Amino acid sequence: MNLKLEGRRCLVTGASAGIGASIVESLAREGARVVATARRSDALDKFADSIERVGHHRPVTIAGDITEADEVKRIAKEAAAAIGDIEILVNCAGGSRPLPIDASEEAWEESFSLNFTQVRRMTGEVLPAMRRARWGRIINITGIMEPRGINGAIAAKAAVHLWAKGLSRDVAREGITVNNVPPGRIESEQIARMYPPKERSEFVDANVPIGYFGEPSDLAPLVVFLASPISRYITGTVIPVDGGMTYFGAA
Repeated sequence: MNLKLEGRRCLVTGASAGIGASIVESLAREGARVVATARRSDALDKFADSIERVGHHRPVTIAGDITEADEVKRIAKEAAAAIGDIEILVNCAGGSRPLPIDASEEAWEESFSLNFTQVRRMTGEVLPAMRRARWGRIINITGIMEPRGINGAIAAKAAVHLWAKGLSRDVAREGITVNNVPPGRIESEQIARMYPPKERSEFVDANVPIGYFGEPSDLAPLVVFLASPISRYITGTVIPVDGGMTYFGAA
Protein backbone atom coordinates (compact mmCIF):
# COMPACT_ATOMS: atom_id res chain seq x y z
CA MET A 1 0.00 0.00 0.00
CA ASN A 2 1.30 3.44 -0.93
CA LEU A 3 0.78 5.63 2.14
CA LYS A 4 1.55 8.80 0.15
CA LEU A 5 4.00 10.13 2.71
CA GLU A 6 6.89 10.86 0.36
CA GLY A 7 8.20 14.34 1.20
CA ARG A 8 5.68 15.00 3.98
CA ARG A 9 7.12 17.11 6.79
CA CYS A 10 6.95 15.55 10.26
CA LEU A 11 7.94 16.42 13.82
CA VAL A 12 8.23 13.65 16.42
CA THR A 13 8.86 14.37 20.11
CA GLY A 14 10.41 11.88 22.54
CA ALA A 15 12.25 10.47 19.55
CA SER A 16 15.64 9.29 20.79
CA ALA A 17 14.60 5.74 21.74
CA GLY A 18 11.72 3.30 22.06
CA ILE A 19 8.36 4.12 20.51
CA GLY A 20 9.41 7.58 19.30
CA ALA A 21 12.50 6.27 17.54
CA SER A 22 10.51 3.50 15.88
CA ILE A 23 7.97 6.04 14.60
CA VAL A 24 10.74 8.24 13.18
CA GLU A 25 12.32 5.24 11.45
CA SER A 26 8.98 4.13 10.01
CA LEU A 27 8.15 7.60 8.69
CA ALA A 28 11.62 7.90 7.14
CA ARG A 29 11.16 4.51 5.48
CA GLU A 30 8.03 5.89 3.79
CA GLY A 31 10.04 8.80 2.40
CA ALA A 32 8.86 11.45 4.85
CA ARG A 33 11.12 14.25 6.04
CA VAL A 34 11.36 14.05 9.80
CA VAL A 35 12.54 16.26 12.64
CA ALA A 36 13.27 14.22 15.76
CA THR A 37 13.45 15.94 19.12
CA ALA A 38 14.30 14.70 22.62
CA ARG A 39 16.45 15.76 25.54
CA ARG A 40 19.49 13.60 24.75
CA SER A 41 21.41 15.07 21.82
CA ASP A 42 23.96 12.24 21.70
CA ALA A 43 21.25 9.57 21.50
CA LEU A 44 19.38 11.54 18.84
CA ASP A 45 22.45 11.94 16.64
CA LYS A 46 23.45 8.28 16.97
CA PHE A 47 19.94 7.21 16.04
CA ALA A 48 19.77 9.60 13.07
CA ASP A 49 23.09 8.24 11.79
CA SER A 50 21.72 4.70 11.89
CA ILE A 51 18.72 5.70 9.75
CA GLU A 52 20.94 7.41 7.20
CA ARG A 53 23.23 4.37 6.98
CA VAL A 54 20.39 2.16 5.74
CA GLY A 55 19.55 4.61 2.95
CA HIS A 56 16.65 6.64 4.33
CA HIS A 57 16.43 10.42 4.71
CA ARG A 58 18.47 11.40 7.75
CA PRO A 59 16.18 12.97 10.36
CA VAL A 60 16.96 16.49 11.47
CA THR A 61 17.74 16.36 15.20
CA ILE A 62 16.88 19.08 17.71
CA ALA A 63 17.70 18.54 21.37
CA GLY A 64 15.54 20.29 23.94
CA ASP A 65 13.32 20.03 26.99
CA ILE A 66 9.72 20.27 25.86
CA THR A 67 8.45 20.79 29.41
CA GLU A 68 9.74 24.36 29.07
CA ALA A 69 7.46 26.72 27.13
CA ASP A 70 10.36 28.62 25.56
CA GLU A 71 11.95 25.34 24.43
CA VAL A 72 8.73 24.24 22.75
CA LYS A 73 8.66 27.46 20.77
CA ARG A 74 12.34 27.12 19.84
CA ILE A 75 12.00 23.51 18.72
CA ALA A 76 8.94 24.24 16.60
CA LYS A 77 10.62 27.26 15.01
CA GLU A 78 13.85 25.36 14.25
CA ALA A 79 11.91 22.40 12.85
CA ALA A 80 10.02 24.63 10.41
CA ALA A 81 13.24 26.41 9.44
CA ALA A 82 14.92 23.07 8.72
CA ILE A 83 12.25 21.33 6.61
CA GLY A 84 9.35 23.77 6.15
CA ASP A 85 5.97 24.04 7.85
CA ILE A 86 5.18 20.91 9.85
CA GLU A 87 2.34 18.84 8.38
CA ILE A 88 2.45 15.86 10.76
CA LEU A 89 3.03 16.09 14.50
CA VAL A 90 3.55 13.02 16.67
CA ASN A 91 3.50 13.90 20.36
CA CYS A 92 5.37 10.95 21.83
CA ALA A 93 7.25 12.37 24.82
CA GLY A 94 5.96 11.40 28.25
CA GLY A 95 6.54 9.11 31.19
CA SER A 96 4.80 7.21 33.97
CA ARG A 97 4.41 9.10 37.25
CA PRO A 98 3.09 6.87 40.09
CA LEU A 99 2.18 9.18 42.98
CA PRO A 100 1.23 8.73 46.63
CA ILE A 101 -2.16 9.91 47.85
CA ASP A 102 -0.54 12.96 49.46
CA ALA A 103 1.71 13.84 46.50
CA SER A 104 2.96 17.42 46.43
CA GLU A 105 1.67 20.12 44.12
CA GLU A 106 5.09 20.13 42.47
CA ALA A 107 4.81 16.42 41.63
CA TRP A 108 1.39 16.89 40.07
CA GLU A 109 2.51 19.94 38.12
CA GLU A 110 5.53 18.04 36.76
CA SER A 111 3.34 15.11 35.72
CA PHE A 112 0.95 17.36 33.81
CA SER A 113 3.74 19.45 32.31
CA LEU A 114 5.36 16.35 30.81
CA ASN A 115 2.26 14.43 29.82
CA PHE A 116 -0.33 17.07 28.91
CA THR A 117 0.88 20.67 28.77
CA GLN A 118 3.75 20.03 26.35
CA VAL A 119 1.37 18.20 24.00
CA ARG A 120 -1.01 21.16 23.96
CA ARG A 121 1.79 23.69 23.55
CA MET A 122 3.59 21.87 20.73
CA THR A 123 0.31 21.36 18.89
CA GLY A 124 -0.44 25.05 19.30
CA GLU A 125 2.88 25.93 17.69
CA VAL A 126 2.38 23.87 14.52
CA LEU A 127 -1.39 24.12 14.13
CA PRO A 128 -1.53 27.57 12.47
CA ALA A 129 0.48 26.32 9.47
CA MET A 130 -1.73 23.24 9.18
CA ARG A 131 -4.81 25.45 9.20
CA ARG A 132 -3.39 27.69 6.50
CA ALA A 133 -2.64 24.62 4.36
CA ARG A 134 -5.99 23.03 5.26
CA TRP A 135 -4.25 19.73 5.92
CA GLY A 136 -2.54 18.18 8.91
CA ARG A 137 -2.15 15.16 11.14
CA ILE A 138 -1.76 15.21 14.94
CA ILE A 139 -1.14 11.89 16.69
CA ASN A 140 -0.70 11.70 20.46
CA ILE A 141 0.94 8.69 22.09
CA THR A 142 -0.99 8.52 25.34
CA GLY A 143 -1.62 5.79 27.93
CA ILE A 144 -4.00 3.32 29.49
CA MET A 145 -7.23 4.52 31.07
CA GLU A 146 -7.58 1.74 33.65
CA PRO A 147 -5.36 2.86 36.57
CA ARG A 148 -4.25 0.42 39.22
CA GLY A 149 -3.42 3.28 41.57
CA ILE A 150 -2.78 7.00 41.44
CA ASN A 151 -0.55 7.93 38.52
CA GLY A 152 -0.08 11.52 37.42
CA ALA A 153 0.63 10.44 33.86
CA ILE A 154 -2.65 8.55 33.53
CA ALA A 155 -4.61 11.59 34.73
CA ALA A 156 -2.70 13.80 32.31
CA LYS A 157 -3.18 11.43 29.38
CA ALA A 158 -6.91 11.32 30.11
CA ALA A 159 -6.83 15.09 29.76
CA VAL A 160 -5.05 14.67 26.41
CA HIS A 161 -7.82 12.36 25.18
CA LEU A 162 -10.59 14.82 25.98
CA TRP A 163 -8.66 17.86 24.76
CA ALA A 164 -7.81 16.03 21.52
CA LYS A 165 -11.43 15.01 20.97
CA GLY A 166 -12.53 18.62 21.28
CA LEU A 167 -9.76 19.80 18.98
CA SER A 168 -10.59 17.13 16.42
CA ARG A 169 -14.10 18.50 16.11
CA ASP A 170 -12.92 22.10 15.80
CA VAL A 171 -10.47 21.44 12.95
CA ALA A 172 -12.04 18.48 11.12
CA ARG A 173 -13.42 20.56 8.26
CA GLU A 174 -10.00 22.09 7.71
CA GLY A 175 -8.52 18.75 6.66
CA ILE A 176 -6.77 18.17 10.00
CA THR A 177 -7.20 14.94 11.94
CA VAL A 178 -6.37 14.38 15.62
CA ASN A 179 -5.99 10.88 17.06
CA ASN A 180 -4.64 9.16 20.16
CA VAL A 181 -2.73 5.88 20.45
CA PRO A 182 -2.40 4.49 24.00
CA PRO A 183 0.33 1.86 24.24
CA GLY A 184 0.04 -1.10 26.51
CA ARG A 185 3.31 -2.55 27.76
CA ILE A 186 5.75 -1.78 24.94
CA GLU A 187 9.44 -2.64 25.41
CA SER A 188 11.48 0.40 26.48
CA GLU A 189 14.06 1.51 29.02
CA GLN A 190 11.22 2.49 31.37
CA ILE A 191 9.42 -0.85 31.01
CA ALA A 192 12.66 -2.75 31.63
CA ARG A 193 13.11 -0.85 34.90
CA MET A 194 9.52 -1.30 36.00
CA TYR A 195 9.20 -5.01 35.22
CA PRO A 196 12.05 -7.35 36.20
CA PRO A 197 11.61 -10.91 34.83
CA LYS A 198 9.46 -12.30 37.67
CA GLU A 199 7.15 -9.27 37.84
CA ARG A 200 6.93 -9.21 34.04
CA SER A 201 5.81 -12.83 33.85
CA GLU A 202 3.19 -12.33 36.55
CA PHE A 203 1.86 -9.15 34.92
CA VAL A 204 1.59 -10.78 31.50
CA ASP A 205 -0.23 -13.82 32.89
CA ALA A 206 -2.73 -11.62 34.72
CA ASN A 207 -3.26 -8.79 32.23
CA VAL A 208 -2.04 -9.35 28.65
CA PRO A 209 -4.16 -11.87 26.71
CA ILE A 210 -1.71 -12.05 23.80
CA GLY A 211 0.95 -13.34 26.21
CA TYR A 212 3.87 -10.94 25.82
CA PHE A 213 4.92 -7.31 25.89
CA GLY A 214 4.91 -5.52 22.55
CA GLU A 215 7.77 -4.00 20.63
CA PRO A 216 7.88 -0.38 19.41
CA SER A 217 7.57 -1.75 15.88
CA ASP A 218 4.14 -3.16 16.83
CA LEU A 219 2.82 0.37 17.40
CA ALA A 220 4.65 2.45 14.79
CA PRO A 221 2.73 1.14 11.72
CA LEU A 222 -0.56 2.40 13.15
CA VAL A 223 0.92 5.85 13.73
CA VAL A 224 2.32 5.96 10.20
CA PHE A 225 -1.09 5.00 8.80
CA LEU A 226 -2.81 7.71 10.86
CA ALA A 227 -0.24 10.19 9.56
CA SER A 228 -1.00 9.39 5.95
CA PRO A 229 -3.44 11.10 3.59
CA ILE A 230 -5.36 7.84 3.17
CA SER A 231 -6.50 7.94 6.82
CA ARG A 232 -8.51 11.10 6.18
CA TYR A 233 -11.79 9.80 7.69
CA ILE A 234 -10.31 8.73 11.03
CA THR A 235 -10.30 11.47 13.66
CA GLY A 236 -11.13 12.01 17.32
CA THR A 237 -10.28 8.41 18.15
CA VAL A 238 -8.45 6.51 20.90
CA ILE A 239 -6.92 3.32 19.46
CA PRO A 240 -5.06 1.13 21.98
CA VAL A 241 -2.11 -1.03 20.94
CA ASP A 242 -1.87 -3.29 23.95
CA GLY A 243 -2.19 -6.98 23.10
CA GLY A 244 -5.79 -7.04 24.32
CA MET A 245 -4.98 -5.60 27.76
CA THR A 246 -7.76 -2.97 27.72
CA TYR A 247 -10.97 -4.20 29.34
CA PHE A 248 -13.31 -1.46 28.20
CA GLY A 249 -13.46 1.28 25.58
CA ALA A 250 -10.75 3.83 26.39
CA ALA A 251 -11.88 7.20 27.71
